[in-house]
Amino acid sequence: MTKAEQFRLTAWRLRVLRQAADDGNVARVCRRFGISRKSFYKWRRRHAEHGDAGLCDRPRTPHHPHGATPADVVSKILYLRQHYHFGAGRIAAYLHRFHRVGIAISSVHRILTRHGMRRLPANQKHQPHGRRWQRYEKPQPGHRLQLDVKFLERIAGTRRRLYQFTAIDDCTRIRVLKIYDACNQRTARLFIDEVVRRLPFRVHVVQTDNGAEFQSEFHWYLESLDIRHVYIRPRTPRLNGKVERSHRVDDQEFYQLLDKDGISDDIHLFNDKLRDWENYYNYDRPHAALDGQTPYERLLAKTRADVLPKL
Repeated sequence: MTKAEQFRLTAWRLRVLRQAADDGNVARVCRRFGISRKSFYKWRRRHAEHGDAGLCDRPRTPHHPHGATPADVVSKILYLRQHYHFGAGRIAAYLHRFHRVGIAISSVHRILTRHGMRRLPANQKHQPHGRRWQRYEKPQPGHRLQLDVKFLERIAGTRRRLYQFTAIDDCTRIRVLKIYDACNQRTARLFIDEVVRRLPFRVHVVQTDNGAEFQSEFHWYLESLDIRHVYIRPRTPRLNGKVERSHRVDDQEFYQLLDKDGISDDIHLFNDKLRDWENYYNYDRPHAALDGQTPYERLLAKTRADVLPKL
């Protein structure tokens, strides 16, 4: 209703009230103007309380809608969107898993739109591809591990740099992470010992890029452990796509939210924080590529085991 229409409606109702006051017979005035006495008394009460403004139409929506999403759930949705950049489907799955809140994806999307958070930041948007690559997956845990190194930011005020070594199982997406203060074949060998010790299954093949830390010394060390080592083709990081994608998750959900004050120069404390994040990633974080399962749940499904040791 426009302002002009609202003004005319208010003036007409005011005229009805004045006519009734002059006439003294409410029933006769109501019959003349074609309204019910209930509406007349409602307008008279509002006019007595609020003046002419009380004769305007009020919103017909309920003050407390029965099916409205609770405020605490809305705040959780907005927090996950703002800090973790989750999509609507991911937010709905997260709330169901960790808060036992059942909410439709469409409802999450409406809440995000209502609060102006429908669009992700530019650096989080989906990048279209000319040709989509087909997702592949090894059938059993340990058939292939993807290894890579993530170069972390330099420590402020120094020339030192830390390096995150990452191993991810192609089948289950279980990861092993560790930070070193050097990136060479010696640290790569130390890391592969850590991987073999902590994974609850035998590793058959390790796949890496052609970095200097994965050259002959590292290659023959794997062969001595009866683990086959294969290189991806040069300039094809997509062939190590699972570990590359996991590094992006690290940036968005761990490093972006990590308070580095006091830990960036303490590699042991840094590794403790990273281990907490690794445990969350393996045991609690649902993965869209695994149909909402965690890596550990996928491992249980693949091995049909009831109990497996912690990594």
